[in-house]
Amino acid sequence: QAQLVESGGGSVQAGGSLTLSCQASGSTYSTYCMGWFRQAPGKEREGVAALYPGGVSPGYADSVRGRFTISRDAAEKKLYLQMTSLKPEDTAMYYCAAGCRRGYGGVPVRPDYWGQGTQVTVPS
Repeated sequence: QAQLVESGGGSVQAGGSLTLSCQASGSTYSTYCMGWFRQAPGKEREGVAALYPGGVSPGYADSVRGRFTISRDAAEKKLYLQMTSLKPEDTAMYYCAAGCRRGYGGVPVRPDYWGQGTQVTVPS
């Protein structure tokens, strides 16, 4: 099993940057797909970015590619999402996830485990 705790959310002006962190625990961390999802008010939860095991390239949603970067610190069991050039449409609850699968275009789907979420707000 995996336990996930996010941090780093907040309110940031459009064009600004923010880095989310996810502290993972559980013995299978290194073998999991680890990713970030988000859910805006009134919208479905969507995959944003993921790291896949076995040397597979990271996957990003088209809406964030080139602006967001996913990374991990395996020794600390932490996952990060560096977000730059933030837009109002990036406003959402962001969730760390583990045990995801690689969907179309490399976007993560159907994770086995979720964190509790951290809010990111970019006022318009």
